[in-house]
Amino acid sequence: MKFKIIALFLLISVATQAQLPVAPVFQQAFQKGTRDASGAPGAKYWQNTADYDLKINFNPITREIKGTVEINYVNNSPDVLNELWFKLYPNLYQKGVVRKARIKDADLGDGVQITNVQFNNQPKDIASLIIEGTNMHTAIAPLAPGKSLKLKFEYHYILNKGSHMRTGQVDEGAHFIAYFFPRVAVYDDIDGWNKIPYSGSEEFYNDFCNFKAAITVPKNYGVWATGDLLNGSEVFSKDVFRKYQLANKSDETIDVIDSITLVQNKVTAQRDFNTFKFEAKNVVDFAFAASNHYLWKSTSLVVDPISKRRTRVDAVFNASHKDYYEVIDFAKKTVHYMSYVFPKWPFPYSHETVFDGLDQMEYPMMVNDNPVDNRVDAITLTDHEIFHTMFPFYMGTNETKYGWMDEGWATIGEWLISPMIDSTIVDDYGVGPTGSTSGTKDDVPIMTFTTDLKGAGSFTNNYPKPGFGYLFIKDYLGDELFNKALHNYITQWNGKHPMPYDFFYSMNTGSGKNLDWFWKRWFFEEGVTDLAIKNVSPVNNGDYAIEIENKSQKPLPIDLTITYNDGSVEKKHHNIGVWEKGNATYLSVIQTKKKIVKVVMGSSHVPDKNKADNTFEVKN
Repeated sequence: MKFKIIALFLLISVATQAQLPVAPVFQQAFQKGTRDASGAPGAKYWQNTADYDLKINFNPITREIKGTVEINYVNNSPDVLNELWFKLYPNLYQKGVVRKARIKDADLGDGVQITNVQFNNQPKDIASLIIEGTNMHTAIAPLAPGKSLKLKFEYHYILNKGSHMRTGQVDEGAHFIAYFFPRVAVYDDIDGWNKIPYSGSEEFYNDFCNFKAAITVPKNYGVWATGDLLNGSEVFSKDVFRKYQLANKSDETIDVIDSITLVQNKVTAQRDFNTFKFEAKNVVDFAFAASNHYLWKSTSLVVDPISKRRTRVDAVFNASHKDYYEVIDFAKKTVHYMSYVFPKWPFPYSHETVFDGLDQMEYPMMVNDNPVDNRVDAITLTDHEIFHTMFPFYMGTNETKYGWMDEGWATIGEWLISPMIDSTIVDDYGVGPTGSTSGTKDDVPIMTFTTDLKGAGSFTNNYPKPGFGYLFIKDYLGDELFNKALHNYITQWNGKHPMPYDFFYSMNTGSGKNLDWFWKRWFFEEGVTDLAIKNVSPVNNGDYAIEIENKSQKPLPIDLTITYNDGSVEKKHHNIGVWEKGNATYLSVIQTKKKIVKVVMGSSHVPDKNKADNTFEVKN
């Protein structure tokens, strides 16, 4: 694995960013001008887009999804396209498809059945569609730069009942439905078409598009979805719609659907079927959920103090799941802290709905979270998934190849926001495994493609290791400068497709510091994460020198707890800057009139492989 990664990169000089090993495809992007070594989109940056018009009939009894999707695809690239590639994500459940996910035989079926196709309003032979698992491609008449193509698909498939992989039936009257329509794959300046199949392990990479959706379900079923509901007064009962409107402008929590409303069958309009219409602009995906027996708590808050723009926050859940009664509060606080503390960026969407499902997965404006047994897990799960709103949805990262570009951010978001919600929480998610597995066969550089990760690295490389990278740079720069750098990255790349080098160089430019010494050692190189106290000895005037050894080139913060002979305790912190010059040891000089009896090194957010050498007893 490591040899494959080392061969992938070529060391080149790009302006002042000479330290990072830059892959040839990114070197070409700099040369073509689609990306810039400052971290900004290049003068010739482009990305394709589409308008989707979805008409969906969902039968909760048979679980059949029957749909029509009309797509207006726009080729903004400089290339003439002679083929189109599509994603058929529901084919993860098709018999015979190669997958990493474990799917029960009872959930395997025929996959997506396409019954009618039109290109530019002309019938297209279904046999011309080459379907290979979750990928589909077909030849087209040349589509020139700047031109568009109208597509129409009629299709149907059966939603999975078990083997819940981010989508499927929750119970007999609740379903979370994602990845449910044929979509055009991403064509970008780095790889061309995204041809990586969906195996159930890796996550997603989609273009920013506009969506209109009309979702038809039986009466008494509410529908929640990405985007804004356009016809609430037509599909909900008058009382539910009134409370929904109130929640959109109220700081108080409103029981939009309560137990009485459910018992009296007064959730929706009492026609046989209701069609819920939604619209979402400039998002990378569209998902929806439906239930005939869930409670709905809702509130809203001001997320932008300048414009006074509000975001509505929902918790939609089974009344028997007691943890969910507080989820509305956790979700609202997460949106607040994201807007005002970290990343200190106004929450970008009109609503965030947490739906009681069978997974732990994020979608634009939607979260599918299973119930949990304790309050701490409910907090950390809620804020982790909501934090994904910024990464990958607002920032459009390629989760399929670089899962760390979104999961690492959700991890640091969880670490930082959870104690804001409950000050008793010390969230050490992934800290232990990062230290214990460092230097082992599965511990490869973070820049390894997500699809190539194995064993423990599938977790540590995506979640805690990049999270530490962000956390340590935040500590090194300080909050003000870190926010300036991060906001530079967000400003330049929201609504686009940033890649790793765009992030690294944008942070360099935004901070005014060349951070390549850290990016290279933390994201591109291997090695254990291990510090040791070598010695504690008196020096001039009764002071002490504490000698710290770094057993690899991985820069780690140093946190010391010093105990004196009078029983008093002092804490000392050094950020990663002490290792900037590549030194293997560091002397921490403690000025004191007292005698040190013991020094202990470590903190809840510093991974350390061998903690046996983190304590030093001083012989006075």
